[in-house]
Amino acid sequence: MDFPTRRIFHLIVFSSLLCFQIRAQAEPSGSVFFIDNPTRQFIRTPSQNDVAQSRSMSLSEVSAAVSVLLGFAPPASLSADGSSKLNEVLVPNPFDRPRAVFMLEVRGVGDPKLTDDLDNTQLFDAYHSKIIPGPRKADIQIPDEDQVSVVFLDELSEDRTDKEIRNFASWLGGSYVADTLEPLNGELIIPVADGDHVKLHMSKKAEKDFALKLLVLSQNIKRAVDVHEHLAQSIRRPAELMMGSFDGIKALQEQYGLGQQGMKILLATLSRIFDSLQTAYEGQIVGVVFFNETPSPQSESVLNLMYTSRPSPRMLAETEGSRNATLAAAEVLLVRRTLAWLTGIILIIATLFGIYFLLNMPLTRDTLLYSNVKLD
Repeated sequence: MDFPTRRIFHLIVFSSLLCFQIRAQAEPSGSVFFIDNPTRQFIRTPSQNDVAQSRSMSLSEVSAAVSVLLGFAPPASLSADGSSKLNEVLVPNPFDRPRAVFMLEVRGVGDPKLTDDLDNTQLFDAYHSKIIPGPRKADIQIPDEDQVSVVFLDELSEDRTDKEIRNFASWLGGSYVADTLEPLNGELIIPVADGDHVKLHMSKKAEKDFALKLLVLSQNIKRAVDVHEHLAQSIRRPAELMMGSFDGIKALQEQYGLGQQGMKILLATLSRIFDSLQTAYEGQIVGVVFFNETPSPQSESVLNLMYTSRPSPRMLAETEGSRNATLAAAEVLLVRRTLAWLTGIILIIATLFGIYFLLNMPLTRDTLLYSNVKLD
């Protein structure tokens, strides 16, 4: 092989490896946890044989499972293997679904079991499955926008205060030592599952951003609980979906090497969040936590909502013709209602006149009562 041919061969091999690496980075990989209520189960309990085997799901199967948990039918595009996978995950009772799902995408972490001990956390008894590399997006199909109430957990509010950080730390059983010279510059101490305490120094940007994102997540959860209490008083209750993402661990790991400590705090926060949700929803809720090791560079969510009842372009094109038919039908209905009202009014007037003349008629002229009486 001469030099030019060898150079071209090396370029082809290098390009193939580069394309493969780009494709691998574009495809999401990680794991998903289905957190269930221990007393009222909506997720199957894996058997000993299933525990020994490594379970796997695709993004489309995860999105279909979320749709079913909300009380809707899985998409028609779901394959036979996907349907059998749902049967392995979900309890086979279509009339008993939680109709409430807490869904969170944790970016930058593949499998928390590889970096942290999950004992004494909500993920310990959860149904765990790996994500099969494939398309980097999947849709959660909802029949109608009015049939589901969605609360987005990524919504930010105004500037934070030391009081909010202190209340958040107290909610987790920790503490916050504020800085007297500068706000949001103190030390946050959070207890974790193994009995240890993790400290976050708010003077460091990555640790401060991590703590503030946890604060936003907890506050949006409380807002979702308020929405649930309002919907509980309505006659027709829609399904409820809380969805969001969390990307604070990756920056914490890259800048300070505190990825494991950040994971411990996140797991403690998730356990506290799901305990409060179980209490508010009385067990009628399932948590779906997706750990995405290769998030999209555009910070796009891998699971999106799609409403299937939107009008098609053909229906929009036929709107003008159907409008004339609607007007004609309205005119016919108006004429019929007018005739019915006029006929009813005439009958009422005739009935009233008949009753009046009958009551004022002389008794001797009533031919029905005095038919055998000879009148002068």
